[in-house]
Amino acid sequence: MICYLGLGSNMADRAGMIARAAACLVSRGDIVLRRLSSLYLTSPWGRLDQGDFVNAVAEVETHLDPRELLRRAKGIEQDLGRRPGPRWGPRAIDIDILLYGNEVVREDDLVIPHPYLCKRAFVLVPLAEIAPDLIHPETGVKVSSFMETVGRSGGSSWTNPAI
Repeated sequence: MICYLGLGSNMADRAGMIARAAACLVSRGDIVLRRLSSLYLTSPWGRLDQGDFVNAVAEVETHLDPRELLRRAKGIEQDLGRRPGPRWGPRAIDIDILLYGNEVVREDDLVIPHPYLCKRAFVLVPLAEIAPDLIHPETGVKVSSFMETVGRSGGSSWTNPAI
């Protein structure tokens, strides 16, 4: 299954944390990193009283089901130092499942496609960079088409880390 994961960090070595998260994702061999977007320096969303984030999107291939992929992502977050805190607050690493093939999942703790996918430039810009023709499974609209409504606010490009 081809999946897209949002990666973000606004603590310590932000770019290094994205690289470490990507390395952890592939470390067990059941997730293959196909592409990683450029890194984007973005303003915080939801809570403005914190440092800027570095965000990226990873295209991965896996046989893990959505629930297993979520467990893996949350385990990596914890291993890399993420601790409970305020919603939309500072974090060492955040890994969100944005898309899982064309599947739609609606559970209490797992919603795919990510409910804010098309409303947040910090996810949409890097996703459109690596998969501009990707079709949103619920709307039937190309991901790049949503760029017109969110713009490129907060998306100054960084270089890709060596992974």
